[in-house]
Amino acid sequence: QVQLVESGGGLVQAGGSLRLSCAASGRTFSMYVMGWFRQAPGKEREFVAAIGWSGTTSYYADSVKGRFTISRDNAKNTVYLQMNSLKPEDTAVYYCASRAHWTIATMTRWNEYNNWGQGTQVTVSS
Repeated sequence: QVQLVESGGGLVQAGGSLRLSCAASGRTFSMYVMGWFRQAPGKEREFVAAIGWSGTTSYYADSVKGRFTISRDNAKNTVYLQMNSLKPEDTAVYYCASRAHWTIATMTRWNEYNNWGQGTQVTVSS
């Protein structure tokens, strides 16, 4: 099992950028597929992006494609989410999560992820 801690959230104006980090404990980080989800008040948890074990494969929600980039550094046990051209509708609590398998058919389902961080708030003002 892996424990996850997010950081890097904050308040930013529309059009701005933020970089989220998710630090993982344990020596098996490279064995996990990592994902980012977000949840806005009153809405369901929404898939944002996922990255494969080696970092060479990634998958994005259409709503963030071209604006967000997911990456990972297995030597540092950390996954990142670079968010550019932020919009007010990107406002949410952002969570990182891990899962064992890279399966495109279930990549967006939050209940297919086993471990979750506590979340970090991102607020985009208009």
